[in-house]
Amino acid sequence: MTAVSFENGLKSSARATRRARMLRSLLPALSLALVLIAIAWLNPRAISYFGFSLMLNLAIPIALATIAQMFVIAGNELDLSIGTFVGFVGCVTATWLKDAPLLGVVILLGSIGVYALLGALIHLRNLPSIVVTLGMSFVWQGMAILILPKPGGKAPDWLLALMAFKPPFIPFPIIAALLIAAVVHFGLMRTSYGVILRGSGGNSAALKRAGWSLLRTKIALFALTGLFGVLSGMALIGITTSADANIGNGYTLLSIAGVILGGGEFVGGRVSPIGAVIGALTLALAASPLLTFMHIPPDWQVAANGAILIIVLAARVLISRRER
Repeated sequence: MTAVSFENGLKSSARATRRARMLRSLLPALSLALVLIAIAWLNPRAISYFGFSLMLNLAIPIALATIAQMFVIAGNELDLSIGTFVGFVGCVTATWLKDAPLLGVVILLGSIGVYALLGALIHLRNLPSIVVTLGMSFVWQGMAILILPKPGGKAPDWLLALMAFKPPFIPFPIIAALLIAAVVHFGLMRTSYGVILRGSGGNSAALKRAGWSLLRTKIALFALTGLFGVLSGMALIGITTSADANIGNGYTLLSIAGVILGGGEFVGGRVSPIGAVIGALTLALAASPLLTFMHIPPDWQVAANGAILIIVLAARVLISRRER
């Protein structure tokens, strides 16, 4: 009788653990659903093709910046320069990429190479990524100001046409978010090299014993961060049509919050591309539409965003305790 009771207890515990893990994985989607329900209750007209197109207008560059940050976090690092880098890319896009496309492409490719070199420097010299990327944030900011001292420039016509694309039935930001999440999820979670990239943050010692180069994985992670940072800056200019050296400064904290809101961890290589995109969409909807419909003054909207993030993280901590 005692053995049967013990076995039943193990089965019950296993079921509870599975429920906790499922709830943890669904928490980003639940957060987005709650925000959408609140918007629908406050302003039903916003739940429409035009409403979603307007509310998610800036969701694409936020999602791309969040994915960029996610690659760094997957390697147990943190990038405090992604916001100013997005601004630098925006200035290049609105000036040289339009007036001298070949030079603009070379500069953008070179900036991705700089990110790869940063990954190598951080690994070889065992430097804290927070300090290195914080220093680089001033470099990117200064270069953006040199390129475009005052707001101006213009996005290339092909980029304007792409970001203004209006497919039938489903708004373009939703299609773009689904495409970004699917491509990155397949590359990072379903391929053998994606396992290696995540393993550099999850168990670097085991990865090294298996014969893989930690230097190459760090370079690859930072190069991917640079690539998606470039895509984020270009998408942002395609939406705003012109550039400003400070246009992407807020993306640093937004990208970190989006990764964490989407189920990512600062250590252990635990990230979720789908969750990161959902987190970015949640922040895009909560940053302006929801708080505006709630008649919260702009000065309090940043604090309200922080409160939303704290509530979601607190729920995740409770679920994690139940899982353990």
